[in-house]
Amino acid sequence: MIKLICVGSIKEKELTDLINEYLKRISKYSKIEIIEVPDCDYDIKETLKREGENVLKHISPKDFVITMEIEGKELTSVELSEKIRTTLITNSNIDFVIGGSYGLDDSIKMRSNYKLSFSKLTFPHQLFRLILLEQIYRSFKIINNETYHK
Repeated sequence: MIKLICVGSIKEKELTDLINEYLKRISKYSKIEIIEVPDCDYDIKETLKREGENVLKHISPKDFVITMEIEGKELTSVELSEKIRTTLITNSNIDFVIGGSYGLDDSIKMRSNYKLSFSKLTFPHQLFRLILLEQIYRSFKIINNETYHK
């Protein structure tokens, strides 16, 4: 199973429609769910702490956690597909964690099994969720040797 644990929610209908389309496509290959935890509005330290606590509630001890971090390793789409394929052989759940506007609390970074970066650029969190889902879908197409990836 794939879980996306995201700080914050999507407010734009157009993004929600696209996200739902990719959820439907991915569901052909794997169970998938999106868990939204509320974003907080305190000082940076308190916000990170509270958001981190909320995220950790949705991670079980056996889950393989991939945190989305600017400092993480950058992969090609083929490398990401291989990472997903090999991880699902030994782990039944992969949790992708997308932090809030201040990033991720250290407690989440310490729980991470793999730190992944899509770019050194900063993306809006709502848009990044769609980008991540598209790459997960692309990964399953690559894993299954199906036409899509170029």
